[in-house]
Amino acid sequence: MRSKRKDEHLLYALEQDTFYDGFEGVRLTHQSLPSYDMSDVSLQSTYLNRTFETPIYINAMTGGSDKTLEVNKKLALLAQKHKLAMAVGSQHVALDDPQYEKTFRIVRENYPEGFLIGNVNANATVEEAKRAIEMIDANALGIHINPAQELTMDEGDRNFKHWIENISNIVASVDVPVIVKEVGNGMSLETVEKLIAIGVKHVDVSGRGGTNFIWIENKRSEAKRYDYLENWGLTTVESLVDNIQHQKKVEVIASGGVTSPLDVIKCLVLGAKAVGMSGMFLKAVMNNEEEKIDDFIEDLKKLLILVDVNSPSKLNTIRYHMNGR
Repeated sequence: MRSKRKDEHLLYALEQDTFYDGFEGVRLTHQSLPSYDMSDVSLQSTYLNRTFETPIYINAMTGGSDKTLEVNKKLALLAQKHKLAMAVGSQHVALDDPQYEKTFRIVRENYPEGFLIGNVNANATVEEAKRAIEMIDANALGIHINPAQELTMDEGDRNFKHWIENISNIVASVDVPVIVKEVGNGMSLETVEKLIAIGVKHVDVSGRGGTNFIWIENKRSEAKRYDYLENWGLTTVESLVDNIQHQKKVEVIASGGVTSPLDVIKCLVLGAKAVGMSGMFLKAVMNNEEEKIDDFIEDLKKLLILVDVNSPSKLNTIRYHMNGR
């Protein structure tokens, strides 16, 4: 059942329309006399206790079926080419049935030197979290929290109050960085406060505007009763702004609705230390358009010139304007 669901998620993610993401509501201040040449610009960024060549990485997508094994292989090779960190999709299908472990191990096999991020849900035990890390020799572990998806999934969870204790136990018991991430409905100030209180050091706010799991679960459902919830949640921009006061207490990563180099820069200006992307990378490998990633990275450098900085670490010093929708 889980394996079939994995294929359905991948199918619907590829055919999904775009949703309002809020990025047009942020305007950056253009600078007409740049202080730097392109050769002065470095995208080097530090997050998850490691220094990377760029502030972007391949966010959690897939794994857990024969079809997704090949997708994960292609994504791993793309990550290797650009020295990107890469997160795998939820590993629970392989934790339940070892025959699917290969669909996740394929990433480490093709990217042996890479920074890989494992993925479990908030129902995971400490033992399952450790197995997920071991499965791909993960350098970090993501724990996804997704109540909106679960509640709109016909076969989804209906019990949630134990999640906070599970997360706390995992954070205290594993020896890699733990990222608690939403799956596309954003993280409020209150949610991040609860996570800080139990020792979480890294969060991915993952706002709405990208892969919409309410829409996907509604498509999968026989009832199809959740059209009215398609725009539920906070956008990535709203989540980042809501959590500005927490950015010295927790490392904030942004994802959700990020489709352009300008979106990435806006996330970094609003305090994100890194930006995870799924759709762009998935379409690049599925459509044999991997050269677009080179252009994307080059454009990140050009945008730094336009706001007159030479490093992503300086973006939190520039002025911006909020328009609202």
